[in-house]
Amino acid sequence: MGKKITVMFFVAACVMFVIVGAKFVRDTGLLRKYPEAEYFDEADSHKRPVYELLSDREKAVYHAMYEGMKGHKEKIELPYEISGDTYSKLYCIVEKQESELFYADSTYYTAEKLRDANIIYRLSDAECETKMQALENAKIAAVASIRRSDDEYSKALKIHDHIVKNCKYITGEDQMFSSTAYGCLVEGEANCEGYAKAFDLLARECGLRSVLVTGVTDSGENHAWNQLEVNGKWYNLDVTWDDTDIVGDVRRAYFLCSDDDFSSTHTADKENFEPFECSGGDDEYYIRSGKYADSLESAENIIRTGIFENLKNIEIKFSDKALYDKFKARYFEQRYIFDVIAAEDPGLASNISISVRENEKECCITLVFNDD
Repeated sequence: MGKKITVMFFVAACVMFVIVGAKFVRDTGLLRKYPEAEYFDEADSHKRPVYELLSDREKAVYHAMYEGMKGHKEKIELPYEISGDTYSKLYCIVEKQESELFYADSTYYTAEKLRDANIIYRLSDAECETKMQALENAKIAAVASIRRSDDEYSKALKIHDHIVKNCKYITGEDQMFSSTAYGCLVEGEANCEGYAKAFDLLARECGLRSVLVTGVTDSGENHAWNQLEVNGKWYNLDVTWDDTDIVGDVRRAYFLCSDDDFSSTHTADKENFEPFECSGGDDEYYIRSGKYADSLESAENIIRTGIFENLKNIEIKFSDKALYDKFKARYFEQRYIFDVIAAEDPGLASNISISVRENEKECCITLVFNDD
């Protein structure tokens, strides 16, 4: 009798082990077949400069996450099991670089190991569809003035100016879409991340290669800006800092800058990817537009040209702080600016006042001519 009870207990234990084991296998997906790894084709990959920096394994997970989030899936099966650190890296990249996914939340679930991505969304499917169409309409309107024949520089400048003219900067973190392209392009209000995502979205629509960069400013505040490839070279740009929120005022002090120009005010976060090197070139805004001065003589030539062209605003960027200070002392403190004006247009000199907008950090000065 004792042996029978022992055998029955053993059998029952085995059955329970099988049941519990089967449930564990089912719940953990231990024996579940991984979905096949898929990748963006060459054209779509080229549109995504950060994606191109990833390993093949990371690219497959990125692609699966993007396609799942585009379809508003709450649970996305991944082609590989990955660590929580890798998942965090890839989620942050997808959320920052895929600007059309404005409905995906910036917070996410993670664990030590993951086989599935569990996504948090800001909106229901019905709400999402309506807002996606609104963003599509805003995108079409934003690029309406851009022609296929425009060069990369001109496309980028038109996108930059459109955002500056049509969005208001807000700091409130409680605004649902302030950090999204939707907030910038549809609601007309955004923080720095919303500005950068809007630029990214429009740049990709126009065939430009752009990435969103996060980091801190020289005052230690979290910030977001862009890098853009123009004619084979990478440049920095910060649309947010070019928006003064003054109606009709479009500044371009932070449009297509080198790392040397940006390094004093912007420090990039390199945790998820290494930003591109921006060594400068002919497409830097002040160089290309003829507003870069490396001597007092070249600064004066910029002023004379502006007067000849009857410009109301004359911008100048100086090569260094020493030249910037020297110019201010000579042309403002000693009032030599009026001698230059009189030499070019005697009638103008007696009937004009000048106000000055300074950006000392970037060694930029804008002369604003006001008729008395």
